[in-house]
Amino acid sequence: MRGTDPRVVLGLHRSRHERRLLIGALDLGVTALDTSSNYFDFRSHQMLARTAGDLLPKFTLSTKVGYFPGPDGAEHSLDPIRLHSAVEQAAKDLGREPDLVFLHNPEHSLREAAPHHHDLLAQACTALDAAAAKGLCAAWGVASWDPAPLLHLIDTTAPRPAALMVRAGLLVGARTLDAADALINAWCPGVGTVWGMTPFGGSTSAPVWDRIDPRVFLRNNSRLSRVQAAFRTAYHLPQVDSVAVGTDEPAHLSELVGALAGEVEMRTVQEYRNLLRARSRGQPD
Repeated sequence: MRGTDPRVVLGLHRSRHERRLLIGALDLGVTALDTSSNYFDFRSHQMLARTAGDLLPKFTLSTKVGYFPGPDGAEHSLDPIRLHSAVEQAAKDLGREPDLVFLHNPEHSLREAAPHHHDLLAQACTALDAAAAKGLCAAWGVASWDPAPLLHLIDTTAPRPAALMVRAGLLVGARTLDAADALINAWCPGVGTVWGMTPFGGSTSAPVWDRIDPRVFLRNNSRLSRVQAAFRTAYHLPQVDSVAVGTDEPAHLSELVGALAGEVEMRTVQEYRNLLRARSRGQPD
């Protein structure tokens, strides 16, 4: 439930899936691991089981389904049978049932508004709920890169996700932040957990991080680095319980864990949100 202490989740997007990283994470007290069926060229689950199968019971483990290998690369599908089979395969390849399975970017197959898309989303949610009821995973959720297309497609009579994952951080635009808030309020009003992802927009070495100083969002901004301040602030853009972040370096992960000691000035965050909204008015999406 929202309001718990902030949590760091080690994400394996673009990761080399090295055993030393998982050991380093455990040494730091990071015990949540997030991957996806399509990471590492659709071999993430098998690679984890092969290189760190003995470590996986020490983590709470989440993964995602929705992308499948196709003749021209990855393809997306909300077909209930494919989704259910993907959860089954994930448990088999990992050697254990995931604690959480996210429906991965359902908006990918719901780009154009149409009456039947409402049913497609509801059927996909029902498929994951059935997989959880069958014991193939402990719970299910929805991970959305662009939540806006989902807002008018939610069926309140269909099963509700136990968790949501959305983009978080200073590089997320006003419309996406507002859409994420609306999705959270519609799907998880006061219950469930909310995760953030891509807190640095892809890289901490991007030029933008040399031009801004996120420490202005902290009450005591002298103790943390700019990277740490940006990470800590991401928990409030939008409000999330956990942030999944990818790295192959235990030292970088340690830096981010240290960022949790920072205290965010919420009034500054709200002023920033207001400025974002004002600037976005009249601009194209």
